[in-house]
Amino acid sequence: MAEPERELTLYVQSRKTVTTFFRPAASASGPGFGPQTATAVSGAPTARGGDAAEAGEGPVYFLSDDQSRAVALVEDLARRRGFQLKVVDVERAGRLERLVTEHLRGVTQFPVLVAPSGQRLVGCEQFTDDSVAALMPTELKTIRALSYLKVKGGDLDRIRQLLEGLTEVKELHFLTGDWDILVVLEFPPTATNRRRGVLDFVTARIRGIPEILDTSTLVPEYSVSKFP
Repeated sequence: MAEPERELTLYVQSRKTVTTFFRPAASASGPGFGPQTATAVSGAPTARGGDAAEAGEGPVYFLSDDQSRAVALVEDLARRRGFQLKVVDVERAGRLERLVTEHLRGVTQFPVLVAPSGQRLVGCEQFTDDSVAALMPTELKTIRALSYLKVKGGDLDRIRQLLEGLTEVKELHFLTGDWDILVVLEFPPTATNRRRGVLDFVTARIRGIPEILDTSTLVPEYSVSKFP
């Protein structure tokens, strides 16, 4: 069972239509709008009998494409970051769940993603990779480090190209003030001393560039990311 701080709830609002030629078989595994591989779904239809379902009794529920896209986006990121996701279709939720979802009163746009912290995303336009990832911070498996560089006068484009050519360099930020460049470094996790490994790289590879006069490097003991 997922820890409470790693559980999210995604409220969607399906539409219903009546069809005489197709009625999906009732299933407890999903609400009728796609596979639910890592998702607990509430409001799934309850079959009164196989013949009734196949005969087309009752409405067919479906999600609009923009809501389906939001569901797929959240499911994918939740799976990769170890979060448990519960999808609730407010059109088909039971009476008890309607009481639980009273905090959605006044909401006019769906889907609504509620994070463990209480933060919410409301409406399809808010469901971007960055905004969804921000609600699911994850521990970094790699080693990150920040290195400040002081550069003497020279060909800045050449220095940039040399730094970009290093696999471990993930970001470059050009500054004003005491330091000229902030470099974000990333290394695979190793059994050796993390600080020593980072500093060995900085002194050998970055300080080896003639235009680099000085460096100051920070190696976090623990890192969490909200980036996708």
